Amino acid sequence: MTLSRPTIYFIRHGETDWNLEGRLQGQKDIPLNDLGRVQAEEAGRRLQSIASHYEDLAYVASPMFRTRETMEIMRGAIGLHPESYKLDERLIEITFGAWEGMTWKEVRKAEPQLAALREQDKWNYVPPGGGESYAMLTDRIRPVIDDLSRDTVIVAHGGVARAFLAICCGVNSRQAASMDIWQGRVLVIQGRNYQWV
Repeated sequence: MTLSRPTIYFIRHGETDWNLEGRLQGQKDIPLNDLGRVQAEEAGRRLQSIASHYEDLAYVASPMFRTRETMEIMRGAIGLHPESYKLDERLIEITFGAWEGMTWKEVRKAEPQLAALREQDKWNYVPPGGGESYAMLTDRIRPVIDDLSRDTVIVAHGGVARAFLAICCGVNSRQAASMDIWQGRVLVIQGRNYQWV
């Protein structure tokens, strides 16, 4: 008999100016903008409305500034101590290598052949300059999921959410690489099922 996995409440960090401009952020440490801070509060209220014992959940964030800021605003909005949570280095965003800071339009203009290769297989493509594929990211994220021992709120990134959906819910790689990952909402993962709240 396999034990069921704890419930995961996944929250993507709020908006940054680079999100707004469509820039590839990856592992560049960009802070939230004003809308992003509002979205962090919104995510907290949504969490509070769906998790009756939200104060008893484990809270873990990527160590990047935008995720820590989201976690602290979100916790403060629901009356929890802003800084009482853990960091996990493994939750850091996928890196786009040399493409970080560029928009996809700029990437397609500067390196049309490489951009076309990525379009053919977004999941397995490794961007130049030390980039990471979603497949590589998934290998990095799998142990995080295996280590979860109780229902947990995770504040991380869009790419990380894609890896969670592929690993936990069996979302196929083509779909996982392209689906919308919302800010200001909660992705609830229970067993093989997921829903946005």
